[in-house]
Amino acid sequence: MSIAPDPVELSAPRDPASYGRSRLMGPGFWALIAFGVLCILAGFGISRFGPQLFPVKPQAPASAVAVPLAAPASGPAATEAALPLADEAPAPPMSEAVVRLTERIEALEAEQSRTAEAAASALAAAALMEASQTSRPFADELAALDAVSPPSTELRALRRIAERGAPSRAALAASFPDYAARAAGAARAPGEGAGLGARLAAALSRVVTLRQVGDVPGTGIDALLARAERQVEEGDLDHALKTLDGLPPAGREAVAPWRAAAENRADIDRRVSAVRVQALEDLARLARSGA
Repeated sequence: MSIAPDPVELSAPRDPASYGRSRLMGPGFWALIAFGVLCILAGFGISRFGPQLFPVKPQAPASAVAVPLAAPASGPAATEAALPLADEAPAPPMSEAVVRLTERIEALEAEQSRTAEAAASALAAAALMEASQTSRPFADELAALDAVSPPSTELRALRRIAERGAPSRAALAASFPDYAARAAGAARAPGEGAGLGARLAAALSRVVTLRQVGDVPGTGIDALLARAERQVEEGDLDHALKTLDGLPPAGREAVAPWRAAAENRADIDRRVSAVRVQALEDLARLARSGA
């Protein structure tokens, strides 16, 4: 006979969650919780009071850090170290070709500057020539030429008469017949011992002046005045003034005002022409040298 097994005592199964609760709620669990809280409090305290309790010492700047100097080395390595850097190396001397080219460029620039000044002087001289031919003053045109031209005797002489100017050649030619008539009448005036007829003829000449004009031969008063008038009309003041020198004293005195104006005009034209010729010669010389 077999022995019947003991009956197994059956009971209801336990809840699985009860196993977890019994294991998690033990002493180890609470120790772990306490350690975490302590870590949090320690971190907060260090971040809050650490800079005050443990101040950071300032570091010296990089330039102030002392670098121990090694003993000077010798040999090729030391020689290479002593050489200056490439940026600090002196510029190599210019070659002879570069020096000659630089000198040539500087000479061309100086020559160009002189040519520009000479051209400006020539233009100013032309403007002065045009202005001086009129009867008005020409001080402004003379000042413009004086500013771009070297000092000269002609310019200094022109400054004295530029403020007043002189009558133009056309104005002198228009006024000459009146002065020629006065000179003819004054030259024919009777002397102290003249008779009645001569005195009547002189009085009549003051009312109606008769003189020969055109190409009159001879050396008489009418011939000299006619020759001078033709020369004035042709613009030849220098020869006209020389012709008037042959008049008798009374005739020269009669044309003295006209003569003074004509001498000023001739002086202006002569000096302005000399200044203009000099300016053109300077410009031409520079142009030839630069060619």
